[in-house]
Amino acid sequence: MKLILASASPRRHEILSLAGLDHEIRPSDADESAIAYTPHQPEQYVIALAGCKADAVPAGENEIVLSADTIVYVPETDEILGKPKDRADAVRMLSLLSGSTHKVITGVCIADASGITDCFAVVSDVHFRTLSEAEIGEYIDRCRPFDKAGAYGIQEGACHFVDCITGDYYNIVGLPICAVYTRLRPLIFENNSL
Repeated sequence: MKLILASASPRRHEILSLAGLDHEIRPSDADESAIAYTPHQPEQYVIALAGCKADAVPAGENEIVLSADTIVYVPETDEILGKPKDRADAVRMLSLLSGSTHKVITGVCIADASGITDCFAVVSDVHFRTLSEAEIGEYIDRCRPFDKAGAYGIQEGACHFVDCITGDYYNIVGLPICAVYTRLRPLIFENNSL
């Protein structure tokens, strides 16, 4: 059974590799703009995004497709922070996260040749210490986090922003590997391993 990662994310590829899961990368070209957000339902939204990606990369015979999407969610304002449009948007996002707790939510879907078989979401709470305007600007200029939800990568320069995490660290990076592996394991062993 071959594992297919329906994502071009280098972070997801690296996490699967760290877990010892051989896989092929087959990026999804799904139109994520077709998925509408229903207020106060971030988990359902991110699962729908992951499902959209899985649908765009159909599994062949003896293949398992894994898709995922990660969002940063601010409960107080019911705002989803995607990838920043520009520097000003990145400053806005990091200023919003400064000194508060937000949620990082990853939706995951697993599919085989019959279609999607399992979808779920994993939530991690992340608390940022209070950040100065100078720190925010320096981080953006140094790390250029324009390809990251919420305008930060915990594994790439923003680790010193975070003073407390509740939940799965790898979920914050982009793939909750413990939950993913637990769900893939029966498929792996049932089908003579990856």
